[in-house]
Amino acid sequence: MLRRREKIEGEEGPSKTQRKKDMTALQDLGEELCRLNESQLAEVPIPDDLREAIAEAQRIRQHGGKKRQMQYIGRLMRGIDAGPVREKLASWQGVSKDAKALLHQVERWRDRLLEDDSAVGEFVAKFPNSDLQHLRSLLRAIRKERELNKPPRQYRELFRVLRESIEPATASPAA
Repeated sequence: MLRRREKIEGEEGPSKTQRKKDMTALQDLGEELCRLNESQLAEVPIPDDLREAIAEAQRIRQHGGKKRQMQYIGRLMRGIDAGPVREKLASWQGVSKDAKALLHQVERWRDRLLEDDSAVGEFVAKFPNSDLQHLRSLLRAIRKERELNKPPRQYRELFRVLRESIEPATASPAA
């Protein structure tokens, strides 16, 4: 009994359960890759043997054969770095870190502009491509919408305008 404890305590690396979870996650990632069309798959940074296995899985229609092929894809996935693949898929789904950060920045500015009238000047100073007059008219329209309990049409319009102003400014500074 004592030897078994020593072996477990001295063991390094992930547990068997964690390894299984990792393998299942890679197999699920492989299934996502199988749902891509040919042009999307060409943009994903994967080795050719994995690309061929995915193409084969897309052709297979029988349940058992498809399941075996997915397990094979999962095994091939263990040999690659899945980070860039996940990033590419996330960027297509609109949930990349940059897209989320932009969304949150626009929301913060929208809330700040509605709370504080002096924030309009700060916004225009920080993002000179924005239209001061249009922003002020939108803010007035939003306040009026709220008073009359109307649907938030102008509120959404303000979000779109702010995003269009902020997006070019947050694009790569090398341009």
